[in-house]
Amino acid sequence: MSDHPRIPLAGVIGSPVAHSRSPLLHRHWLQTYGIKGHYIPMDVATDDLHQVLAALPRAGFVGCNVTIPHKVSVLAVADIVTDRAALIGAANTLVFRPDGKIYADNTDGYGFTENLHQYAPHWNPTAAPAAVIGAGGAARAVIASLLEAGAPEIRVSNRTRARADTLRAEFGARIVIYDWVQAGNMLEDALTVVNTSALGMVGKPEFRVPLDALSARATVADLVYTPLKTRFLAEAEAAGCTTVDGLGMLIHQAAPGFERWFGQRPEVDEAARAAVLGA
Repeated sequence: MSDHPRIPLAGVIGSPVAHSRSPLLHRHWLQTYGIKGHYIPMDVATDDLHQVLAALPRAGFVGCNVTIPHKVSVLAVADIVTDRAALIGAANTLVFRPDGKIYADNTDGYGFTENLHQYAPHWNPTAAPAAVIGAGGAARAVIASLLEAGAPEIRVSNRTRARADTLRAEFGARIVIYDWVQAGNMLEDALTVVNTSALGMVGKPEFRVPLDALSARATVADLVYTPLKTRFLAEAEAAGCTTVDGLGMLIHQAAPGFERWFGQRPEVDEAARAAVLGA
């Protein structure tokens, strides 16, 4: 009989996944708290997802993060799905419980709001409408969190109008849809403005929504973090807005999973940011 306890394992499942910065972050936290555990990237094809998830607990895994393209399909595999993950329609955090059940949650919205609370401490989501650019999975998490935080109205614009219309049908009357050509107009009176799209990311098309109507009192967030300061954030900063980059959301959304897997609530601080940036 071995005297050595089983080393807890976790990781991130996606395809592709080599670009993920999550391993840098979790390894930093494991080292910081002296925890004997490992966190690894796993490139898993869609056809292999069920089989891999079934095998991981037997290999010593206590849970994993899930990224594109599996965030929706894992809901069908999970035994327990939180209300938050069901509302968003996707999961990013799985816990493999001792009873053999797979628990699925979505911490993206939590990461978004915690990032704003940390870097824009005067942010008040209840004070005025919010404007959200994009209508993908990240937008769903942001909209759910803004609704929960009490935003009176959430304006949404997406290049494909039908995807935005789907959000209104699912999230209700507080969602107001703007055509893409009118996206700049929805910024008027909005004090929370969020880019949830890939526009402005390295290798993606530039962000070209006009920001003339942006209020200097607005808190402006970009979920993109490559580059850290996007053109969108630079223009908002020049207009006098409080700006928040996307790196903090990545770190904050990771903290609940780390705590569930390894039993330690990690600090979201400058050392964690430096680790993610590879500094």
